[in-house]
Amino acid sequence: MRPIFRGATALLSGVAVLGFALSALAQGNFVITDSRTGKTWTPEVIPLNDPRSGPMDPSVDRAFEPNRQIAMVPGTIVQRPRAQLLGVVPITAGPTVPLITLDAPSLQAIPSQHWLAILYVTNNSANTVDAVVDCHFTNQGAKVEDARLLVPPAGPGERLGVPVRGPRTDLFVDSVICQLMSPI
Repeated sequence: MRPIFRGATALLSGVAVLGFALSALAQGNFVITDSRTGKTWTPEVIPLNDPRSGPMDPSVDRAFEPNRQIAMVPGTIVQRPRAQLLGVVPITAGPTVPLITLDAPSLQAIPSQHWLAILYVTNNSANTVDAVVDCHFTNQGAKVEDARLLVPPAGPGERLGVPVRGPRTDLFVDSVICQLMSPI
């Protein structure tokens, strides 16, 4: 077959498939299969009176355009979280090892509630310490919320897991950065 005929055949096939897809969409007879779960979604599965089936209200749902979000929580939220003892580490504080180390927090969303970061605080000293940590929740570098954590006392060599409550999930957050304020 000549190349010109192959191109024409492919073009006609593409137009036919496009016409079929458009007619199916116009009639509302489309099926979407979630490749991860295998669940099949049809127009009958999503009720018409479901508020999520209409166009998104940009004043309510900023997660679809996070660059346009200008909302932020003013001030600094002081938190006194409960810490979970994860274990004990060797006491290594000295000239080259800080008294307390922080591990990068993991950021996750609790749907319809708030953002949550889990921070790991390790006391490398032989003394009990009361740590103060500042965490900054941001959206592309812009402040969304600042939190100050008054971490419960950590005994000698203790490693603690500390939950940090972030802003509501209707505010988009893409990162959280935490830094030790005291003791230094």
